[in-house]
Amino acid sequence: MNIICVVTDTLRADYLPAYGNQQVIAPNLTRFAQEALVFEDCHAASFPTVPTRADIATGRFTFTYLTWGPLPQEEITLAGLMTKAGYTTMGIGDTPFLIRNGYGYDRGFDDFIWIRGQREASGRPDVTSLWKEEADRFAPQTFQTAMDWLERHYEERFFLYIDAWDPHEPWDPPAHYVKPYMPEYAGEQVYPAYWDWQDAGYTARDLEIGKATYMGEISMVDRWFGMLLERLKSLGIYEDTAIFFVSDHGFYFGEFGIFGKSRFRWPDNTIPVMEAMARFKQGAISYACPKHNEISHVPLFLRIPGVAARRVPGLVSVPDMMPTMLELAGIEPPARVQAQSLLPLARGEIARLHDIVVTSQSLIDIAGNSTLIVDDSERVVMEVSPSTIRDGEWDFFYSLEGEPVALYDAVKDPRHQRNLAAEHPEICQRMLDKFVRWLQQMDTPAEYAAPRQRL
Repeated sequence: MNIICVVTDTLRADYLPAYGNQQVIAPNLTRFAQEALVFEDCHAASFPTVPTRADIATGRFTFTYLTWGPLPQEEITLAGLMTKAGYTTMGIGDTPFLIRNGYGYDRGFDDFIWIRGQREASGRPDVTSLWKEEADRFAPQTFQTAMDWLERHYEERFFLYIDAWDPHEPWDPPAHYVKPYMPEYAGEQVYPAYWDWQDAGYTARDLEIGKATYMGEISMVDRWFGMLLERLKSLGIYEDTAIFFVSDHGFYFGEFGIFGKSRFRWPDNTIPVMEAMARFKQGAISYACPKHNEISHVPLFLRIPGVAARRVPGLVSVPDMMPTMLELAGIEPPARVQAQSLLPLARGEIARLHDIVVTSQSLIDIAGNSTLIVDDSERVVMEVSPSTIRDGEWDFFYSLEGEPVALYDAVKDPRHQRNLAAEHPEICQRMLDKFVRWLQQMDTPAEYAAPRQRL
């Protein structure tokens, strides 16, 4: 069958109706979810944007040995395997990091189209100065380009990868998408603090504007995703096409005091505040930022022709998409693939896919190192962000030996309001033991695993 993989950026699972949010207007994704397998407990693995794409491309937990940067030449890619199997393969995206500066995420595709302008460094002001209507914006361009390509290639067996950066900030959808959430909206924009919002001088009104414009971008993405589905139906290939929809991570809108997905300060120790986009080239100092469910829990929908819709409980991880697509295509996964196909869990053949799932920034990002944690600017690591280890009962936060840990009851306290680490040191040790075994199973390089062996 044909396979389409749609990746969005910064879309929290709990900001979609299919995951219980009735405020956000997303009718197309809601209808799609009613026809699809809805994975209820899917979490990001490697964080953030580019590391997640590495996971999807390789089916590996790349945070154990890579950081933000180009895809290494030795990696075996999903697109390359699809191409060798005879699929016509195409990648289309407006995410700004995939093919610039030698990043190589177009490798293995027959062709790849990049929509320019999602970032200041790639000419955003130059591009936005030409906007006249909704269709000029980035997500609409990306989906329209995909629809146009489908019209030319729908009679072929294809693998189509669509990578839309929205609803990533800056949040600037047309006002008609924002007004349902904020009727008095007059075009205001707020750029996130990437810090503790009150320390950064933000107000509750700033958070309100940020959420309204973010939800507006979700609604815009929903509309154009719906148009993609309609195009598949009009071409007569909807029932011949497996469709994945996922995001890479979420975002904090004041939860745990944070407005952003990470915490940074500038080299002069000032807080980023709203001029962040103008200063990002300077690089910044990275501070610890835990990955609670608002960051790690992402939507994952999979519609397979002939497979009944259902909600699928159980922990799964974003890298699991890659071997799932290979199974649908009838391709044997290379031995190098670490993730597992979702299909046995979806078919009810197994009750559990993973003993644990882990969400983490790169294990290379040790305090004092200077790395490309995010975007193309080197950042000095001042504090190591903890990895989040989940087993379905407990959510455990751990960074390095000797550093503070946190433990939450995953069932009774999914919002992580009560840290039980001091009350249950034995459970902390058990969760760490699971993490240590998992690092060994993933062949984590010794220099990255060694400081993560003890509490």
